[in-house]
Amino acid sequence: MQLKDKGSVRRGWIGVQIQPVTEEIAESLGMKTPQGALVADPQADGPAAKIGIQAGDVITQVNGKAVRDARDLARQIAAFAPGTSVKLTVVRNGKEQSFTLTLGELPDQREANATPESAPRPNGTSVPRLGLTLAPANQVAGSGNEGVVVTNVDPNGIAAEHGMKTGDVILEVAGKKVTSPNDIRTLVGEAQKDGKRTVLMRVRSGDATKFVAVRVGRA
Repeated sequence: MQLKDKGSVRRGWIGVQIQPVTEEIAESLGMKTPQGALVADPQADGPAAKIGIQAGDVITQVNGKAVRDARDLARQIAAFAPGTSVKLTVVRNGKEQSFTLTLGELPDQREANATPESAPRPNGTSVPRLGLTLAPANQVAGSGNEGVVVTNVDPNGIAAEHGMKTGDVILEVAGKKVTSPNDIRTLVGEAQKDGKRTVLMRVRSGDATKFVAVRVGRA
């Protein structure tokens, strides 16, 4: 109808990076079933961020309609016109919450700015149980000031199995911000002591931010 009336289609937009909820991620979040869309990164000044949607939230319904996965959420939101008011049902820390927002307009895709492969990387500190060598982001050129940078990945290690690679920046572990390799060692160790099989990490890879459920326990 928009194409007929206006010659173009304007799609709704909430301003978040989303990803599927895998069984491992669902377990890490304490969810019984792997469904909904996990918010990896709400865009600054986007509609979702303005109403308080946070990284780690799982969007499970739009206007009362269940969200099966990340693709389903994208389809549902895109079906609305910009300016439409929608109600989002969100699971945060195991509790359900509702938010109402006004959709923005889906912007044109922006060209990704990759981190130069030639950027020098320090040797860093090894974390053997993950198969990673890490350094504070503020010590690695081009990595920003937040989190801990992966400077080397053991191809046979646990992290490599989950697709982590050199240059990725670990921002959070188990919902807590990290600034040093020691922070990560401590939080992973705590998860193992608590008997957890996985620990959820929030990782920036290039221009994208995602959650990775890393296996740390003996399944």
